[in-house]
Amino acid sequence: MSRLSVTDTNTTIANERNDKVAKMKAVQVPKAGADFEIVEREIPQPGPGQVRIRVEACGVCHSDVLTKEGILPGISYPRVPGHEVAGVIDEVGAGVKEWRKGERVGVGWFGGQDNTCPACRRGDFANCASVIICGITYDGGYQEYMVAPVEALAHMPESLDPAEAAPLMCAGVTTFNALRRNGGMPSDLVAVQGIGGLGHLGIQFARKFGYRVAAIGRGADNASLAKKLGAGVYIDSAAVDVAAELKKLGGARVILATAPSGKAMSTLVDGLGDNGTMLVVGASQDPIEVQPGSLIFGRKRIQGWSAGIPTDSEDTLRFAEMTGVRAMIEKYPLAKAAEAYDRMMSGKAEFRVVLTM
Repeated sequence: MSRLSVTDTNTTIANERNDKVAKMKAVQVPKAGADFEIVEREIPQPGPGQVRIRVEACGVCHSDVLTKEGILPGISYPRVPGHEVAGVIDEVGAGVKEWRKGERVGVGWFGGQDNTCPACRRGDFANCASVIICGITYDGGYQEYMVAPVEALAHMPESLDPAEAAPLMCAGVTTFNALRRNGGMPSDLVAVQGIGGLGHLGIQFARKFGYRVAAIGRGADNASLAKKLGAGVYIDSAAVDVAAELKKLGGARVILATAPSGKAMSTLVDGLGDNGTMLVVGASQDPIEVQPGSLIFGRKRIQGWSAGIPTDSEDTLRFAEMTGVRAMIEKYPLAKAAEAYDRMMSGKAEFRVVLTM
Protein backbone atom coordinates (compact mmCIF):
# COMPACT_ATOMS: atom_id res chain seq x y z
CA MET A 1 0.00 0.00 0.00
CA SER A 2 1.37 3.40 -0.99
CA ARG A 3 1.51 6.14 1.59
CA LEU A 4 1.38 9.94 1.16
CA SER A 5 4.50 11.77 2.19
CA VAL A 6 4.37 14.76 4.54
CA THR A 7 4.93 17.03 1.53
CA ASP A 8 2.06 15.43 -0.40
CA THR A 9 -0.22 15.77 2.62
CA ASN A 10 0.60 19.47 3.08
CA THR A 11 0.03 20.11 -0.63
CA THR A 12 -3.36 18.41 -0.46
CA ILE A 13 -4.40 20.47 2.57
CA ALA A 14 -3.26 23.69 0.87
CA ASN A 15 -5.23 22.86 -2.28
CA GLU A 16 -8.33 22.13 -0.21
CA ARG A 17 -7.96 25.49 1.55
CA ASN A 18 -7.55 27.29 -1.78
CA ASP A 19 -10.70 25.60 -3.08
CA LYS A 20 -12.59 26.99 -0.09
CA VAL A 21 -11.43 30.62 -0.55
CA ALA A 22 -14.43 32.70 -1.51
CA LYS A 23 -14.19 34.12 -5.01
CA MET A 24 -15.92 36.96 -6.86
CA LYS A 25 -16.22 38.37 -10.35
CA ALA A 26 -14.45 41.61 -11.23
CA VAL A 27 -13.98 43.65 -14.39
CA GLN A 28 -10.48 45.04 -14.62
CA VAL A 29 -8.30 47.03 -16.98
CA PRO A 30 -5.06 44.99 -17.25
CA LYS A 31 -3.01 47.92 -18.57
CA ALA A 32 -3.56 51.41 -19.90
CA GLY A 33 -5.54 51.32 -23.14
CA ALA A 34 -6.31 47.61 -22.93
CA ASP A 35 -9.72 45.99 -23.26
CA PHE A 36 -11.73 45.16 -20.17
CA GLU A 37 -11.37 41.63 -18.89
CA ILE A 38 -13.63 39.66 -16.58
CA VAL A 39 -11.61 37.87 -13.94
CA GLU A 40 -12.20 35.80 -10.83
CA ARG A 41 -10.56 37.16 -7.71
CA GLU A 42 -10.51 36.33 -4.06
CA ILE A 43 -13.00 38.44 -2.11
CA PRO A 44 -10.81 41.14 -0.51
CA GLN A 45 -10.42 41.57 3.22
CA PRO A 46 -10.74 45.06 4.74
CA GLY A 47 -7.71 46.43 6.53
CA PRO A 48 -7.65 48.81 9.50
CA GLY A 49 -9.91 51.79 8.90
CA GLN A 50 -11.58 50.12 5.94
CA VAL A 51 -14.84 48.35 5.16
CA ARG A 52 -15.75 45.76 2.58
CA ILE A 53 -18.78 46.61 0.46
CA ARG A 54 -21.02 44.15 -1.35
CA VAL A 55 -21.62 46.17 -4.49
CA GLU A 56 -25.22 46.28 -5.66
CA ALA A 57 -24.78 48.79 -8.51
CA CYS A 58 -22.06 50.95 -10.02
CA GLY A 59 -22.52 53.76 -12.50
CA VAL A 60 -20.40 53.93 -15.62
CA CYS A 61 -19.12 57.51 -15.79
CA HIS A 62 -17.23 59.23 -18.60
CA SER A 63 -14.42 59.85 -16.10
CA ASP A 64 -13.79 56.08 -16.12
CA VAL A 65 -11.90 56.78 -19.33
CA LEU A 66 -9.10 58.08 -17.09
CA THR A 67 -8.57 54.55 -15.79
CA LYS A 68 -9.34 52.77 -19.06
CA GLU A 69 -6.84 54.80 -21.07
CA GLY A 70 -4.34 55.60 -18.31
CA ILE A 71 -4.76 59.35 -18.74
CA LEU A 72 -3.88 60.23 -15.16
CA PRO A 73 -0.26 59.49 -14.17
CA GLY A 74 0.58 56.97 -11.51
CA ILE A 75 -2.30 54.49 -11.95
CA SER A 76 -1.30 50.96 -10.95
CA TYR A 77 -2.59 48.11 -13.12
CA PRO A 78 -4.53 45.92 -13.22
CA ARG A 79 -7.18 48.32 -11.92
CA VAL A 80 -10.93 47.95 -11.43
CA PRO A 81 -12.73 51.21 -12.43
CA GLY A 82 -15.95 52.63 -10.97
CA HIS A 83 -16.68 55.56 -8.66
CA GLU A 84 -20.50 55.59 -8.58
CA VAL A 85 -20.94 52.79 -6.07
CA ALA A 86 -24.08 51.76 -4.20
CA GLY A 87 -23.91 48.78 -1.86
CA VAL A 88 -24.02 47.29 1.61
CA ILE A 89 -21.22 46.98 4.16
CA ASP A 90 -20.29 43.32 4.27
CA GLU A 91 -17.39 43.43 6.74
CA VAL A 92 -15.55 46.05 8.78
CA GLY A 93 -11.83 46.24 9.39
CA ALA A 94 -9.95 46.71 12.64
CA GLY A 95 -10.65 49.95 14.46
CA VAL A 96 -13.84 50.74 12.57
CA LYS A 97 -16.51 51.66 15.10
CA GLU A 98 -18.78 54.20 13.41
CA TRP A 99 -19.89 51.88 10.58
CA ARG A 100 -21.69 48.56 10.90
CA LYS A 101 -22.18 45.46 8.81
CA GLY A 102 -25.46 45.69 6.90
CA GLU A 103 -25.48 49.49 6.48
CA ARG A 104 -26.26 50.84 3.00
CA VAL A 105 -23.48 53.05 1.71
CA GLY A 106 -22.22 54.79 -1.38
CA VAL A 107 -18.75 55.71 -2.60
CA GLY A 108 -18.17 58.43 -5.18
CA TRP A 109 -15.31 60.21 -6.92
CA PHE A 110 -13.91 61.34 -3.58
CA GLY A 111 -12.01 58.29 -2.35
CA GLY A 112 -10.60 59.55 0.93
CA GLN A 113 -8.05 62.05 2.21
CA ASP A 114 -4.56 61.95 3.69
CA ASN A 115 -5.37 64.24 6.67
CA THR A 116 -1.85 65.72 6.50
CA CYS A 117 -1.68 68.11 3.52
CA PRO A 118 -2.40 71.86 3.96
CA ALA A 119 -5.90 71.52 2.46
CA CYS A 120 -6.86 68.69 4.83
CA ARG A 121 -5.44 70.58 7.81
CA ARG A 122 -7.84 73.39 6.91
CA GLY A 123 -10.75 70.97 6.57
CA ASP A 124 -10.85 71.36 2.78
CA PHE A 125 -10.87 67.62 2.13
CA ALA A 126 -12.22 67.95 -1.41
CA ASN A 127 -8.90 69.56 -2.39
CA CYS A 128 -6.67 67.01 -0.66
CA ALA A 129 -3.25 67.10 -2.32
CA SER A 130 -3.08 63.31 -2.47
CA VAL A 131 -6.05 63.12 -4.89
CA ILE A 132 -7.39 59.78 -3.66
CA ILE A 133 -10.01 58.60 -6.17
CA CYS A 134 -12.13 55.47 -6.05
CA GLY A 135 -11.49 53.36 -9.16
CA ILE A 136 -8.23 55.16 -9.88
CA THR A 137 -6.16 55.16 -6.67
CA TYR A 138 -7.71 51.87 -5.59
CA ASP A 139 -10.11 49.33 -7.09
CA GLY A 140 -13.63 50.63 -7.60
CA GLY A 141 -17.10 49.29 -8.18
CA TYR A 142 -16.88 47.19 -11.35
CA GLN A 143 -16.80 44.13 -9.09
CA GLU A 144 -19.01 42.22 -6.70
CA TYR A 145 -17.09 43.26 -3.57
CA MET A 146 -14.74 46.16 -2.94
CA VAL A 147 -12.78 47.67 -0.07
CA ALA A 148 -12.89 51.37 0.74
CA PRO A 149 -11.55 53.62 3.53
CA VAL A 150 -14.18 54.91 5.94
CA GLU A 151 -13.38 58.48 4.87
CA ALA A 152 -14.98 57.73 1.48
CA LEU A 153 -18.30 56.38 2.76
CA ALA A 154 -21.68 58.09 2.49
CA HIS A 155 -24.83 56.86 4.22
CA MET A 156 -27.47 55.86 1.67
CA PRO A 157 -31.22 56.02 2.39
CA GLU A 158 -32.94 52.64 2.49
CA SER A 159 -35.69 53.70 0.11
CA LEU A 160 -33.42 54.51 -2.84
CA ASP A 161 -33.04 51.84 -5.50
CA PRO A 162 -29.29 51.05 -5.82
CA ALA A 163 -29.25 51.43 -9.60
CA GLU A 164 -30.95 54.83 -9.38
CA ALA A 165 -28.81 55.94 -6.46
CA ALA A 166 -25.42 55.04 -7.98
CA PRO A 167 -25.24 57.95 -10.50
CA LEU A 168 -26.11 60.36 -7.70
CA MET A 169 -22.69 59.59 -6.20
CA CYS A 170 -20.98 61.51 -9.01
CA ALA A 171 -23.25 63.23 -11.55
CA GLY A 172 -25.80 63.88 -8.81
CA VAL A 173 -23.54 65.36 -6.16
CA THR A 174 -21.64 67.39 -8.78
CA THR A 175 -24.74 69.21 -10.03
CA PHE A 176 -26.47 69.39 -6.64
CA ASN A 177 -23.43 70.74 -4.85
CA ALA A 178 -22.51 73.24 -7.54
CA LEU A 179 -26.02 74.70 -7.62
CA ARG A 180 -26.55 74.92 -3.89
CA ARG A 181 -23.24 76.69 -3.27
CA ASN A 182 -23.49 79.29 -6.03
CA GLY A 183 -25.28 82.01 -4.07
CA GLY A 184 -28.49 81.90 -6.09
CA MET A 185 -31.83 82.48 -4.41
CA PRO A 186 -35.25 80.98 -5.15
CA SER A 187 -36.81 82.60 -8.24
CA ASP A 188 -33.38 83.53 -9.68
CA LEU A 189 -32.82 82.54 -13.31
CA VAL A 190 -30.59 79.48 -13.61
CA ALA A 191 -29.63 78.14 -17.02
CA VAL A 192 -28.50 74.54 -17.50
CA GLN A 193 -26.42 73.98 -20.62
CA GLY A 194 -26.65 70.41 -21.92
CA ILE A 195 -29.39 67.83 -21.42
CA GLY A 196 -27.31 64.75 -20.83
CA GLY A 197 -25.88 62.73 -17.98
CA LEU A 198 -25.15 65.79 -15.86
CA GLY A 199 -27.65 68.23 -17.33
CA HIS A 200 -30.78 66.14 -16.88
CA LEU A 201 -30.02 65.97 -13.16
CA GLY A 202 -29.04 69.65 -13.01
CA ILE A 203 -32.42 70.69 -14.43
CA GLN A 204 -34.26 68.61 -11.84
CA PHE A 205 -32.23 69.92 -8.92
CA ALA A 206 -32.52 73.53 -10.11
CA ARG A 207 -36.29 73.21 -10.32
CA LYS A 208 -36.56 71.65 -6.86
CA PHE A 209 -34.39 74.45 -5.44
CA GLY A 210 -37.02 76.93 -6.60
CA TYR A 211 -35.08 78.55 -9.44
CA ARG A 212 -36.52 79.73 -12.75
CA VAL A 213 -34.92 77.18 -15.02
CA ALA A 214 -33.85 77.69 -18.61
CA ALA A 215 -32.55 74.56 -20.32
CA ILE A 216 -30.09 74.96 -23.20
CA GLY A 217 -29.88 72.16 -25.74
CA ARG A 218 -29.12 71.62 -29.39
CA GLY A 219 -32.14 70.95 -31.58
CA ALA A 220 -35.88 71.22 -31.08
CA ASP A 221 -36.21 67.54 -30.14
CA ASN A 222 -34.97 68.19 -26.58
CA ALA A 223 -37.66 70.72 -25.74
CA SER A 224 -40.31 68.32 -24.45
CA LEU A 225 -37.86 66.40 -22.26
CA ALA A 226 -36.45 69.64 -20.84
CA LYS A 227 -39.95 70.79 -19.87
CA LYS A 228 -40.73 67.38 -18.37
CA LEU A 229 -37.59 67.56 -16.22
CA GLY A 230 -38.64 70.95 -14.86
CA ALA A 231 -37.38 73.65 -17.20
CA GLY A 232 -39.70 76.62 -17.69
CA VAL A 233 -37.90 77.72 -20.84
CA TYR A 234 -36.06 75.77 -23.54
CA ILE A 235 -33.42 77.52 -25.67
CA ASP A 236 -32.29 75.82 -28.86
CA SER A 237 -28.64 76.73 -29.32
CA ALA A 238 -28.77 75.63 -32.95
CA ALA A 239 -31.48 78.14 -33.77
CA VAL A 240 -30.87 81.27 -31.67
CA ASP A 241 -28.19 83.30 -29.88
CA VAL A 242 -28.33 81.77 -26.40
CA ALA A 243 -26.70 84.73 -24.63
CA ALA A 244 -29.18 87.13 -26.22
CA GLU A 245 -32.10 84.95 -25.17
CA LEU A 246 -30.84 84.83 -21.59
CA LYS A 247 -30.48 88.61 -21.57
CA LYS A 248 -34.12 88.92 -22.65
CA LEU A 249 -35.00 86.91 -19.55
CA GLY A 250 -33.02 89.31 -17.36
CA GLY A 251 -29.67 87.55 -17.41
CA ALA A 252 -28.80 84.32 -15.63
CA ARG A 253 -27.70 84.35 -12.01
CA VAL A 254 -26.07 81.01 -12.71
CA ILE A 255 -25.24 79.05 -15.83
CA LEU A 256 -24.49 75.40 -15.07
CA ALA A 257 -22.27 74.33 -17.98
CA THR A 258 -22.45 70.54 -18.30
CA ALA A 259 -21.81 69.84 -22.00
CA PRO A 260 -18.09 69.14 -22.59
CA SER A 261 -17.42 71.90 -25.10
CA GLY A 262 -15.28 74.91 -24.30
CA LYS A 263 -16.43 76.56 -27.52
CA ALA A 264 -20.11 76.23 -26.54
CA MET A 265 -19.40 77.50 -23.03
CA SER A 266 -17.61 80.55 -24.43
CA THR A 267 -20.80 81.72 -26.13
CA LEU A 268 -22.75 81.69 -22.86
CA VAL A 269 -20.79 84.17 -20.75
CA ASP A 270 -22.57 87.24 -22.11
CA GLY A 271 -25.86 85.68 -21.00
CA LEU A 272 -24.95 86.12 -17.34
CA GLY A 273 -26.64 88.82 -15.30
CA ASP A 274 -24.81 91.13 -12.91
CA ASN A 275 -22.75 89.18 -10.37
CA GLY A 276 -23.59 86.02 -12.32
CA THR A 277 -21.49 82.87 -12.33
CA MET A 278 -20.89 80.25 -14.97
CA LEU A 279 -20.26 76.99 -13.12
CA VAL A 280 -18.17 74.62 -15.22
CA VAL A 281 -18.78 70.94 -14.43
CA GLY A 282 -18.38 69.47 -17.92
CA ALA A 283 -14.72 68.69 -18.69
CA SER A 284 -13.57 69.48 -22.22
CA GLN A 285 -10.24 69.52 -24.01
CA ASP A 286 -10.78 72.83 -25.81
CA PRO A 287 -10.42 76.16 -23.98
CA ILE A 288 -13.07 78.58 -22.79
CA GLU A 289 -12.39 81.94 -24.41
CA VAL A 290 -13.84 85.18 -23.09
CA GLN A 291 -13.16 88.89 -23.47
CA PRO A 292 -12.00 90.37 -20.13
CA GLY A 293 -14.62 93.09 -20.39
CA SER A 294 -17.37 90.47 -20.37
CA LEU A 295 -16.31 89.60 -16.83
CA ILE A 296 -15.30 93.03 -15.58
CA PHE A 297 -18.55 94.79 -16.42
CA GLY A 298 -21.23 93.23 -14.23
CA ARG A 299 -18.63 91.52 -12.03
CA LYS A 300 -19.23 88.13 -13.59
CA ARG A 301 -17.11 85.07 -13.06
CA ILE A 302 -16.34 81.59 -14.34
CA GLN A 303 -15.85 78.91 -11.70
CA GLY A 304 -14.94 75.24 -11.94
CA TRP A 305 -16.62 72.70 -9.70
CA SER A 306 -15.88 69.09 -8.85
CA ALA A 307 -18.12 66.65 -7.01
CA GLY A 308 -17.86 66.88 -3.21
CA ILE A 309 -17.05 64.94 -0.06
CA PRO A 310 -19.22 62.15 1.41
CA THR A 311 -21.36 64.49 3.51
CA ASP A 312 -22.21 66.34 0.29
CA SER A 313 -23.19 63.00 -1.24
CA GLU A 314 -25.39 62.28 1.77
CA ASP A 315 -27.13 65.64 1.33
CA THR A 316 -27.64 64.85 -2.35
CA LEU A 317 -29.12 61.43 -1.62
CA ARG A 318 -31.48 62.73 1.05
CA PHE A 319 -32.64 65.62 -1.13
CA ALA A 320 -33.24 63.27 -4.06
CA GLU A 321 -35.16 60.92 -1.80
CA MET A 322 -37.34 63.76 -0.51
CA THR A 323 -38.03 65.48 -3.82
CA GLY A 324 -38.14 62.61 -6.30
CA VAL A 325 -35.09 63.65 -8.32
CA ARG A 326 -33.86 60.55 -10.13
CA ALA A 327 -31.32 59.73 -12.79
CA MET A 328 -32.60 58.30 -16.05
CA ILE A 329 -30.64 55.07 -16.41
CA GLU A 330 -29.85 52.15 -18.66
CA LYS A 331 -28.90 48.99 -16.77
CA TYR A 332 -26.38 46.32 -17.76
CA PRO A 333 -25.18 43.24 -15.86
CA LEU A 334 -21.56 43.24 -14.67
CA ALA A 335 -20.68 40.66 -17.32
CA LYS A 336 -21.52 43.22 -20.01
CA ALA A 337 -19.35 46.00 -18.58
CA ALA A 338 -17.49 46.47 -21.86
CA GLU A 339 -20.77 46.89 -23.74
CA ALA A 340 -22.00 49.31 -21.06
CA TYR A 341 -18.82 51.37 -21.30
CA ASP A 342 -19.08 51.55 -25.09
CA ARG A 343 -22.71 52.65 -24.78
CA MET A 344 -21.69 55.42 -22.40
CA MET A 345 -18.82 56.54 -24.61
CA SER A 346 -21.08 56.63 -27.67
CA GLY A 347 -22.99 59.57 -26.17
CA LYS A 348 -26.28 57.88 -27.05
CA ALA A 349 -27.21 56.60 -23.58
CA GLU A 350 -30.25 58.13 -21.90
CA PHE A 351 -28.66 59.22 -19.71
CA ARG A 352 -26.58 57.27 -17.20
CA VAL A 353 -25.35 53.72 -17.65
CA VAL A 354 -25.35 51.51 -14.55
CA LEU A 355 -23.88 48.07 -13.86
CA THR A 356 -25.95 45.82 -11.60
CA MET A 357 -24.63 42.85 -9.65
